[in-house]
Amino acid sequence: MLFRILAVGDVVGNPGLDFAAKNLRRIKKEVGADFVVVNGENANVVGVTPKQCDSLLAAGADAITLGNHTWTRWELQPYLDESPS
Repeated sequence: MLFRILAVGDVVGNPGLDFAAKNLRRIKKEVGADFVVVNGENANVVGVTPKQCDSLLAAGADAITLGNHTWTRWELQPYLDESPS
C-alpha cells in the first residue's frame, strides 16, 4: 500500500496563507497526496493564530506543525486544548 505525504515548509504571513488558500488543494491532488502536513508556526510571522489554523485546515492541511513561536500566541492554547485532533 502506498501512502503519500505532502510536507509543506514554513507558511509565512499573509502571502503564505493566501498561497495555501489558493493552491494547496490543487497541489495535493496533482501529487496524489493522501495527507498534508503544513508548518504553520510562522503564519503570523511569529506564531500562529486560531483563525490562521482554521484557514490552513480549510485550505487542505490535515495537520499543522508548531514550534517555539507557538507560545508567543497565548490565544492558541485554548484552541489546541479544544482541537479534536
